[in-house]
Amino acid sequence: MKRFRLRDITPRGLYARSMLMVIAPVVLILALMTWYYYDSHIAEVNRKLGQSIARDTSLVQAYCAGGNDAGLDREMISKGLDLTFTCDSQEDDFNRSTYANVFSYSRTLDEELETRLEVPVDTALDPQTSMLHLRFPAGGRTAEIVVERKRVLTITSHFFIVWVIIFSLFMVTLAIGFLNQQVRSILRLAEAARAFGRGREMPDFRPSGANEVRDAARAVIDMKNRLTAFTEQRTAMLAGVSHDLRTPLTRLKLALAMMEPTEDIKAAQSDLDDMSMMLDEYLTFASGEEGDEAVTFDLARLVREIAVGFGPHIEVTGPQSIRVRGRPLAIKRAVTNLISNAMKFATEAHVTLVDGPHAADIHVDDNGPGIEPARREEAFRPFMRLDEARTQNTSGTGLGLTLARDTARAHGGDLRLSDSPLGGLRASLRLPH
Repeated sequence: MKRFRLRDITPRGLYARSMLMVIAPVVLILALMTWYYYDSHIAEVNRKLGQSIARDTSLVQAYCAGGNDAGLDREMISKGLDLTFTCDSQEDDFNRSTYANVFSYSRTLDEELETRLEVPVDTALDPQTSMLHLRFPAGGRTAEIVVERKRVLTITSHFFIVWVIIFSLFMVTLAIGFLNQQVRSILRLAEAARAFGRGREMPDFRPSGANEVRDAARAVIDMKNRLTAFTEQRTAMLAGVSHDLRTPLTRLKLALAMMEPTEDIKAAQSDLDDMSMMLDEYLTFASGEEGDEAVTFDLARLVREIAVGFGPHIEVTGPQSIRVRGRPLAIKRAVTNLISNAMKFATEAHVTLVDGPHAADIHVDDNGPGIEPARREEAFRPFMRLDEARTQNTSGTGLGLTLARDTARAHGGDLRLSDSPLGGLRASLRLPH
């Protein structure tokens, strides 16, 4: 199954799929109705009309063949059947270049006439008067009947199609208007969810659209509010605990400094230094979370400024400018942690910037011992220090990669570890545009 991603939702794609879902059934229904109407209903109606005119024509044939001996009266036939006929039709009167010998359902009419009369019948339509001429042999003579076309064939069937098309267009227009409203609401919801996932605010976002879309929007807003409250509580707790512990920690350090130095005292002082470093990181993280707002800034410039702080031996390659939106202090802290980790465990570090179509990537490579692929996820656990060559004889709290990944995911991106072209470890930080 393909994994669903918010960035896969685009206005053009969603609108096209929605229109296809609406227009395709309407077109299919219209085609089926037209086929049924013409193939079944209209064809059967015209066949019945052809049979009816064939019966009337047989009376004219009998009259022209037998005359008064057939017991038929010319005036009675003309008035009773509401048609005009002659038993002595001239060739020139019938074969006119303006007449149409083939028209809608003309074959059906010819079949019914020839089946009833048992003689060949020539049919022609005068397009100017809409009168139908039927010419056939009768008793050694040539009879011709002139009758209105609408009496022989149904000619108003196209009105049905016109009304169906008008009604279908009306329904499609209503559907398009409705879908526009719903698609706009869904796209707004996707945009808001994407923004919330990247740590951005959308103060003008309001639930709209169908009830289901409104419920989904309210659920997203509620989830965002809960996550925000949780983050604020965690930040406040870290800041409070870190601040409260600094005073007793300082007293302990002062007390140890006044004692006679021994191996135990030095070990205790080392432990206190590690605790102090942890508290400093907590306070830095907490202060950054509280005061850092999402803005649009130049990521490439920020990374190069960070690299300069580590010295000229940190090389940065890639675009000179990459515009992203996020919290600069948090991203600066994350990139600083990545470069600092690389410098702790290696003699060479390199930073590569990549500006992709959907996101910007920051690759930090080193030539250190690296981390086994099976244990790379463990490196992101808080306070985790792997007992390998990469972490031996090094100081730290074990929070650098954890906070860096939290920062990346708070911006809608991620942080991954892989093999480096330099032979060590590559840390890849991705930030969506």
